[in-house]
Amino acid sequence: MKAYDLMIVGPATRDVNIDYTGIEDRSAGGAVTFCTPAAAAAGAKVFAAVKIAPEDRDIIDGFHMAPEDIALLPSEKTTLMKNVYFTPDRERRDASCPAQSDPVRPEEIPDVDCRLYHLAGLLYGDFPNELIEFLHNKGMVAADAQGFLRHNENGKLCFHDWKDKLNYLPYMDFLKTDAAEAEILTGLTDREAAAKQLYAWGAKEILISHNTEMLAYDGTDLFTCPVKARNLSGRTGRGDTTFAAYLAMRMTGADMKAALLYATACVSLKMETPGVFRGTRADVEDYIRQFYAC
Repeated sequence: MKAYDLMIVGPATRDVNIDYTGIEDRSAGGAVTFCTPAAAAAGAKVFAAVKIAPEDRDIIDGFHMAPEDIALLPSEKTTLMKNVYFTPDRERRDASCPAQSDPVRPEEIPDVDCRLYHLAGLLYGDFPNELIEFLHNKGMVAADAQGFLRHNENGKLCFHDWKDKLNYLPYMDFLKTDAAEAEILTGLTDREAAAKQLYAWGAKEILISHNTEMLAYDGTDLFTCPVKARNLSGRTGRGDTTFAAYLAMRMTGADMKAALLYATACVSLKMETPGVFRGTRADVEDYIRQFYAC
């Protein structure tokens, strides 16, 4: 049986993105869509478990993966997302969700040899608590906090604290939040302090994304790395790309500092072009030499 470094689990989406000039773009999206190519480019052996309606199988085709490395987890609906951006840097947006996929159930997880399971969620309800417990008993677990904080309330997206955080943060070998999500979880605006609080609550290694820098903390070491993108035309998928690249590097032997540098350079390069990361590890290493040389 083929062994994988990580399985990326979550719903893919149909996205409608409207930029600040009114230009509309329709594409496939979702954390699993952005995470998978970034992790694979870093050199990890990746399996993708994608929650979509079977009639949207063309989304699976867009992953360009061998059939044995990807699985469609059937859902009654595919998640539909609409983003209206108000500024060129895409930091201010109005997001809505006309449809949400079914939850991922433990019995749907493909039976493959895998070391780390990444819960690449979009909305509260994507991953029931029993799935976290199930995966924790199978291997290491990573999660994006977005999937536990962002609620679909009749199409409107609202953020609320994760009521079960004290029970399930200890299950997280890796946890990713952005700065706003870290504040929702901890009540702290200082990212370093928030990372330390999340660690104190049980998460073992925390990555916090921000538009200026990325931060990683494991209870002992804390590292930051600046974002150096020359434009932000590919802002969508920033956090997903960063975390997937980071996980891939960690699972293939890199230490925290090296993984954070690679992940930040990867997302800086990715943000210069719309869509998922389509580069190679060599492209990222060239970017590091060009923009991160000491």
